[in-house]
Amino acid sequence: MAANQVGKTIAAGAEVAMHLTGRYPDWWEGYVAPKPEPWWAGGVTGESTRDNPQRILLGRIGLHGTGMIPKDAIKDINPRRGVPDAIDTVIVRHGGGADVQPGECQLGFKSYDQGREKWQGETLGGVWYDEEPPPDIYSEGLTRTNVGLKPNLITFTPLMGMTEVVRRFLLEKFPGTHVTSMTIHDAEHYTDEQRAAIIATYPEHERKARTQGIPQLGSGRVFPFEKSQIACEAFPIPEHWPQGCGIDFGWDHPSAGVRLAWDRDSDVIYVMAAHRAKAQTPMMFTAATLPWGAWLPWAWPHDGKQSGGKFDAQDQQQLQAIYKKHGLAMLFQHAQFEDGTNGVEAGITDMYERMETGRWKVFAHLLDWFEEFELYHRKDGMIVKLNDDLISASRYALMMKRHFTLQKKPKKLREEEYGPGPRADGLGWMG
Repeated sequence: MAANQVGKTIAAGAEVAMHLTGRYPDWWEGYVAPKPEPWWAGGVTGESTRDNPQRILLGRIGLHGTGMIPKDAIKDINPRRGVPDAIDTVIVRHGGGADVQPGECQLGFKSYDQGREKWQGETLGGVWYDEEPPPDIYSEGLTRTNVGLKPNLITFTPLMGMTEVVRRFLLEKFPGTHVTSMTIHDAEHYTDEQRAAIIATYPEHERKARTQGIPQLGSGRVFPFEKSQIACEAFPIPEHWPQGCGIDFGWDHPSAGVRLAWDRDSDVIYVMAAHRAKAQTPMMFTAATLPWGAWLPWAWPHDGKQSGGKFDAQDQQQLQAIYKKHGLAMLFQHAQFEDGTNGVEAGITDMYERMETGRWKVFAHLLDWFEEFELYHRKDGMIVKLNDDLISASRYALMMKRHFTLQKKPKKLREEEYGPGPRADGLGWMG
């Protein structure tokens, strides 16, 4: 999922050619086809399939054998009816190493406009979708490769926004899925001047998708700032900065926790740690976050007053009490402003204004937090409550920053710095 014209189709074509021919370079560490198996490659229409995956794999029209599949590996080519110069199937000679079975395999070219029916029936060694497929086409491709869990590759720029297919990779993150991102700034065939000119040609609402590979998001991002505006390198937090944490309870959607520090002199909030995971019991979540410090106060959402019925052994206890029992210093009341309100928009506005004025910073290595930051958006003016777990936890913590505390030093360390405690004669340091 990448920007326009950065080489994503070439990269996928090179990999597909390896699997079809069995000719893998010495440096290749990825998937290796165990035997000759058929593949499909497809695009939106017959014409776009011809002009993109077909061109990359076979070469331009009239120059077959100059693409990613070497000429000596092409045994036979069969044309597709109804689309000029389009190919239907290619027979590829397979075998190029000691661990690869020799033989032949068939490459078929498909298009989404043929409909789901044309994507049924076959058992495949892999599928390559050039441009984002409709959900039903993608589902058929997965079905065709279920035997042996063979690869499905998608190369596209996410101009259609947070679609069902995009959500599968960015939000649901099913096991075995992976996203490789590439922006126009990663493409070394452009100069800085060329990049600037290209970016300027796109409408503002398309720039994130076309130049960074970030999905277009409804009526707009909640926080329309660049990552560079709020990211900072991690550093040791001064002892006089109070700290606190926030938690967003979850099960089917992830539980999330963040650790914040507050530079009161400059009124700057720093997000210094983050944890997010699905299907974590309070005990598992606590084991992951308690090392941040048992002294840290935790802000929690209003729904923490509901019973934790999703946890079998403790389904009658309040979630706040459950987490407190396992060792987190949960605050005595749910997250709220000083006036007792807890509106979402008010909390978001506070975060927004801090980002806008340089008073909200996030340690640059917290990639999960920045993922949510980039995707957090509105639709029809309303905030979309998806993939917002760390953002929500941050908002809860910010609302309760008045309860942040300083780290207490162990008694032994205090004595090493200041000497022993008060003596019987009344002399000594004042603790």
